[in-house]
Amino acid sequence: MLFARSLRTDTKGETIFNEVVTYFKESNIPLKNIIACATNGAPSMTGKYKGFITLLKKAVPEVFCIHCVIHRQHLVAKQLGGRLHDALSVVIKVVNHIKSNSLRDCLFREFCRENGEEFERLVMHTEVRWLSKGNCLHRFTKLWDSIVLFLANTQLREQLLAAKCDVFYLSDIFEKTNLLNKQLQGKHSDLISSKGAITAFLRKLPLYKINIRRRAFEQFPCLTSISSDLHDDDLALYAEYLENLHENMQARFSDLLMMDIPTWVAIPFEVNAADVDISLQETLIELQSDEILHANDTAKKYPLLWDKAQLYVIAFPSSYLVESGFSRVLHLLSKARNRLDIVKKGDLRLSLIAMEPNIKKLAEQHQPQGSH
Repeated sequence: MLFARSLRTDTKGETIFNEVVTYFKESNIPLKNIIACATNGAPSMTGKYKGFITLLKKAVPEVFCIHCVIHRQHLVAKQLGGRLHDALSVVIKVVNHIKSNSLRDCLFREFCRENGEEFERLVMHTEVRWLSKGNCLHRFTKLWDSIVLFLANTQLREQLLAAKCDVFYLSDIFEKTNLLNKQLQGKHSDLISSKGAITAFLRKLPLYKINIRRRAFEQFPCLTSISSDLHDDDLALYAEYLENLHENMQARFSDLLMMDIPTWVAIPFEVNAADVDISLQETLIELQSDEILHANDTAKKYPLLWDKAQLYVIAFPSSYLVESGFSRVLHLLSKARNRLDIVKKGDLRLSLIAMEPNIKKLAEQHQPQGSH
């Protein structure tokens, strides 16, 4: 993380921008060194007149700005139709019903042990977590039989059974959106890889729609397990959702999908030099003929190519680094790091075993001369 500052008054775009400018001045970093900026799309960041991006573009006119691709994908995944939304709501009610009461939660865990389940706990749904819905539904379907038995003679059980097909379908869909989300994460993510992941997912959606309509569920393991319970109207609903998902993603990612990434940037050693801009042809041939080229040498040895390519390989298409940085800080500042479960044998012993080489090394470094 480059820096972290507290906003003492408000969280307006102008206040955020002034904090950034102040830090850059204190660190003697020119603002023109900023070539790209990714935001979460909040009004304070994207406001037309006093938003952070607007002020940044006034200071650095050539800066490239993008709405975080992970945040956009998360917004797309949140949009569910009436029946599918109701099914997800039932799942959340059941999870809250079991986990909100400590005794009930304890009884459910014991019930899962008796049934020989792979898992013993349900996963809570948290709206702000990227992978939350998928993780919650995946665990829920794994424990389906035990949940239904545990809710015997309750109204929730009847609601859950009525939404069974929809719940299993959502588990499959969110498993796929979570996979896309993970592909967009990582500190090495760039515009090229992000565009490729989004494009590939969009091309898969029409195939999913066709396969569901003809009852080919190989790509949907949860639906496969309940294929005999599915009716034609269910399949029509699921196909319609996939079509809406496709349209929504195309609209939200239109800027990234329309971005023209030169072929020579993505695969510089395979493209024909005659197909690139004439001003770059000679330099590209030199790069393709360089047998000892290292990644760090590109900017120094071929500045003309690097000037054109750096945006695509350096710019962060998401706020992943910020989010992961804050998560680590919150973990360090919480009590979670002090919660060693001493009931489970080996926690402390295994920690000491893992630290043993470092302990020995420190002891040797600090041992007085002539002592043993």
